[in-house]
Amino acid sequence: MATSTLVSILITFLVIVLVLWLIARLPVGGGAKQIAQVIVIIIGIISLLKYLAVF
Repeated sequence: MATSTLVSILITFLVIVLVLWLIARLPVGGGAKQIAQVIVIIIGIISLLKYLAVF
């Protein structure tokens, strides 16, 4: 059970990093890019907390 949780956390973390990297490469304005990054980070933190059984 603990192994699957660790794998899920690792995959979630890697997806967050990949999406943040893709957002950084987008040719959009700084404000829109920053808003998108904050949204991705918030969703990522909520997902990680779900795996850690906080929710």
